[in-house]
Amino acid sequence: MTSTGAIKVLGIGGSLREGSQTERALRVALAGAADAGAETSVICGQALNLPFYDAVAVERTPEAGALVEAIREADGLIVVSPGYHGALSGLIKNALDYIEDLRSDRRPYLDGRAVGSIGVAHGWQAAVTTLDQLRTITHALRGWPTPLGGAVNTGEVKFDDHGGTSDEKVEHTLRLIGTQVTDFARHRA
Repeated sequence: MTSTGAIKVLGIGGSLREGSQTERALRVALAGAADAGAETSVICGQALNLPFYDAVAVERTPEAGALVEAIREADGLIVVSPGYHGALSGLIKNALDYIEDLRSDRRPYLDGRAVGSIGVAHGWQAAVTTLDQLRTITHALRGWPTPLGGAVNTGEVKFDDHGGTSDEKVEHTLRLIGTQVTDFARHRA
């Protein structure tokens, strides 16, 4: 928690395309976290265009260092990945690999932190398998996946430039994921 007592929720996701449907889904979930009282921040798009993670290297680019520090300081995370060929994107996987830098921290990896996971793809199969992979990675990193995860089929749901969706149920689900991350972090504090 911050010195003001606020819960810090970090959003990671999107693609290299600014304003992607994945990034917009992330921002809806973060709005739910903010409405629940969290301080939110986001790392997406070009900020995730990092060198391939190398566990042996000790030097990090400023962008990679900022990602690791933001994760270290977060009370909870929301991770959203596009589904490419039935799997999460290499961009998001590489960003999550940098969590290995937290292995020796007081709170190693994602220990004790809620993680909301959302898969976004043009089709249900890829959206659901991406969500499943994000939840599996969260478990491997000692995080706590929220009870509700999100699978968004962009063949059926569209996001607008103002943070809205074409499907009220999807918007409710994404916002609820942000609320769950915040509530879990508050109870852990």
